[in-house]
Amino acid sequence: MSKFRKKDKGGLPAISTASLPDIVFMLLFFFMVATVMRDSTLMIENRLPSADQVEKLKKDRTIFIYAGKPSDLYKQFGKEPRIQFNDAYITVEDVQSSVIQGINDLNEDLQSRVVIGLKIDKETNAGLVSDIKQELRKANALKVMYIANTKTDKL
Repeated sequence: MSKFRKKDKGGLPAISTASLPDIVFMLLFFFMVATVMRDSTLMIENRLPSADQVEKLKKDRTIFIYAGKPSDLYKQFGKEPRIQFNDAYITVEDVQSSVIQGINDLNEDLQSRVVIGLKIDKETNAGLVSDIKQELRKANALKVMYIANTKTDKL
């Protein structure tokens, strides 16, 4: 008989799970950083008009102004169309100062290329839109875009 025996291979060793928590937390942090959160809570009804030629722009240099009737949760503010900037109702007179503050909050290299996005409900009268545009001119925010749905989108 031989003094030395060959060992049986016996199968694969167990998979080490020591680094599994590190991988899970790394994925968690990645998705927390990469996920875009909603900027503001919509306090108005916002049924956008439809358009057949729509162009998508980057949101990093866009400031949004909403206009429309208060939604069902905010009926205590009446039934007249209101202007919403970020998470608050503002008046026409406050548009200029709010936009200037919003531009100043942006990154310095984006401040000169800022675009104002108007998300106006299709039931809102044109007089309010005209007043908003006049205040934007006073704030020297001359790049304005109107946000609309494409004809294929559901309203």
